[in-house]
Amino acid sequence: MRVPAPSSLIAPSPQPSPPMGARGFPGATRRTFLAGIAAALASRPLAASAQPQGGMRRVGVLMNRVSNDAEGQALAAAFIQGLGTLRWKEGANLRIDWRWAGSDPALFERYAAELVALGPEVLVGQGSPSVEALRHQTSAIPIVFGLVIDPVGQGFVESLTRPGGNVTGFGLYDPPMAGKWAQMLTQLTPPVAHMAVLFNPATAPYAGQILRNIEQAAPSLGLAVRAAPVNDDAEVEAMMVELARDGRGGLLVLLSAFTVAHRDAIIALCARHGLPAVYAYRLFAAAGGLMSYGVDPNDQFRRAADYVDRILKGAKPSDLPVQNPTKFELVINLKTAKALGVTVPPSPSPAPTWSSNEATRRTQRQRPFPRGG
Repeated sequence: MRVPAPSSLIAPSPQPSPPMGARGFPGATRRTFLAGIAAALASRPLAASAQPQGGMRRVGVLMNRVSNDAEGQALAAAFIQGLGTLRWKEGANLRIDWRWAGSDPALFERYAAELVALGPEVLVGQGSPSVEALRHQTSAIPIVFGLVIDPVGQGFVESLTRPGGNVTGFGLYDPPMAGKWAQMLTQLTPPVAHMAVLFNPATAPYAGQILRNIEQAAPSLGLAVRAAPVNDDAEVEAMMVELARDGRGGLLVLLSAFTVAHRDAIIALCARHGLPAVYAYRLFAAAGGLMSYGVDPNDQFRRAADYVDRILKGAKPSDLPVQNPTKFELVINLKTAKALGVTVPPSPSPAPTWSSNEATRRTQRQRPFPRGG
């Protein structure tokens, strides 16, 4: 089946973003748009035995979302849009094979093997489990990653400036972010005094680095910090019961395939136990979480298209430095704040520069484009 051209899949970038409702999205327009994306991507064949015909090039993409996930579809759309600006048109001069593993470890390995067997010229991995699975299958095909934390610590690259090997891409985390997450919780009224860092060990192998960064910032904020590794919803609730018993407790929820897949349960349990939480990704605040601060994920996937373009034109991944985040966004769900009985300061740090309505405040900030380090 011929896939619609990128221009038919992409909505114009909002400048600024339109008013956001209780879930942080602009209503039917976004739902209709993403439904179209889902239908287009779901209609693509899961496998093909033939190599690209004629001058068509081939790329494989492994996502850590399920195929009908709205955020996953938005990432896919951003990637296609980025390729389109570089004159790559899916179905004309480029074929993209998509796999959607969700948070299932077995599917990551299975789909990585399928993609490598298709013989792509470049592979794209979203998140650490995707990159790890692709690396298990090939050390020859270039891999471009997006939304990965601590690629050096995880062994994906030798360094940010000189990746080495066949892997490079775009990082999700910058160490100063850890201090900002902790600071946001202490700026609430009443302020958080005990913070648990919630993560799943299997899908967040980088949690140790973030914990160390938070522990360095915590003393100056008067904040006690503890790790909260969890493996299922029952463990999440048990941890929250204990944290709520301590009084003035709050959470930092790290981004991973597990926390994304269990986001509704995590947000509901925070509400049940009266615990404010800060998240590393806007998806959580849009779904009812209190607040989030992190990178613009769609921007990362648009930028990943640039590295794919360079590699298709002959560049080596070892010569392309890993890029740190350049665009950050803060989302505050004021309805959730009211329900929790907490007050968010009028000018939190980082401060929102744009207000949509009484439900949610959101900002984007950009800084100079770093070349790793």
